[in-house]
Amino acid sequence: MEMKKRISLELRNRTPAEVAELVVDNCRSSDGEIEGLTDAFKELEFLSMVNVGLTSLAKLPALPKLRKLELSDNNISGSLETLAEKCANLIYLNLSGNKIKELSTLEALQNLKNLKSLDLFNCEITTLEDYRESIFELLPQVTYLDGFDAEDNEAPDSEADDDDEDGEEGAGQLGEYEEEEDEEEGSEGGEVGLSYLMKEDIQDEEDDGDYVEEEEEEEEGEEEEAEVQGEKRKRDAEDEGEDDDEDDD
Repeated sequence: MEMKKRISLELRNRTPAEVAELVVDNCRSSDGEIEGLTDAFKELEFLSMVNVGLTSLAKLPALPKLRKLELSDNNISGSLETLAEKCANLIYLNLSGNKIKELSTLEALQNLKNLKSLDLFNCEITTLEDYRESIFELLPQVTYLDGFDAEDNEAPDSEADDDDEDGEEGAGQLGEYEEEEDEEEGSEGGEVGLSYLMKEDIQDEEDDGDYVEEEEEEEEGEEEEAEVQGEKRKRDAEDEGEDDDEDDD
């Protein structure tokens, strides 16, 4: 795919001024020059053009906010002065796998006052005697060359740091979510326990009510039986009185 078309697709219905990161790796530059990238990308902070067949940076537009530029695996051999003119705030530059052979080619980078990290892996210049010492002397503003400083301390991996922070945030969110779940379960358990106790109380009241009803029924039965007994005794007494009257006659 041609670089101009690829850049157009990467816009994804955005205007160039809305784009902060642009990756067009593995597309094709028809004449070895940058195509489709204009000054309108004024908010661009990260640009990656890996393996696109570039031989020159002469058509690089002004990108005042660009901080990180990936240009590995191209055929760039010079014209690096354009970087200082168009990307004055560049902090990280990757030129690995290009045709850079001489220290003099890198002199143009001296004007990149904010440049902290430079990668030149797989460039012929890395075979020069005292390569690292020479680069640090030529570009004193550079802290890390090919991932290590002058004392062979490895450069911090900003992406890994971001991942760690995301992981910690994710773990924190997960912990909060689990706590919320536990609270919800505890609340549900409390409701269930309360409901159970209420049901038990209701059942006890119902049982007490049934017992009271049974006692009342028993009392009523005893009263009825007593009344029947009283009536019977009354009739017996009347019968005896009648028998006495007959005997007197």
